[in-house]
Amino acid sequence: MEPLERVRLTRDCVATMVPSGQKVLASKDTPVEIMQALGGSFTIKARGHLLRVEGKDADALGKEPPPKPELPENATDADIEQMVWEQLRGVFDPEIPINIVELGLVYKVKVEPLPVSGRRVEVDMTLTAPGCGMGGVIASDAHQRIMEIPTVEEAAVELVFDPPWHREMMSEAARLATGMF
Repeated sequence: MEPLERVRLTRDCVATMVPSGQKVLASKDTPVEIMQALGGSFTIKARGHLLRVEGKDADALGKEPPPKPELPENATDADIEQMVWEQLRGVFDPEIPINIVELGLVYKVKVEPLPVSGRRVEVDMTLTAPGCGMGGVIASDAHQRIMEIPTVEEAAVELVFDPPWHREMMSEAARLATGMF
C-alpha cells in the first residue's frame, strides 16, 4: 500500500493501533504517512505501526474534519433511516478500503421516535472476523456517526455474530474491489 501523503503531526492526538485496537498517543512533530483517508478517518503509518486517527483529529494531520450531516426540520423517520445508512457508508475498517454497508456488515437499522422528542436508532452489525481487535472501534465509529444526525437522541450499535458473516453478503462492487467474486 503506497502512502497518499507524508506529513508531520501538528499536535499530539490519540490514535488507535491497527489491528489491536489499543489507544496510543501520537506525538506532535512525528512524521507519518497517510495510507488511507476514507469516511472522515485516517489510517496512518508512524514509526512502522498502522494507526487510525478519527476525523475529529483531522487537524493534527493538516486536514479538515468531515462536515456534520444536515436534514430539514420536518424530516421523517424514513429520512432519518436513509441518513443512518448514508452515515454508515462513511464507516470503514482501517485495513479494508470498503465501507461496512458494502461489506455487508450491517444487518439491521431501526429508527423509532422517543416519547417526548427526538429519535432512537438501533443497529445490528457484525465483523468479517469475530476476533477482530478493531471491532469495538468500528462499532464506536458507527455510533458516533449516527449520533451526529439531527434529532437522534439515542443510538445503540450491537455487534452480533448470528448469522455469521460470509463474502456473499458483500455487494458486487465490494467483491470486485477485493477480488472475492
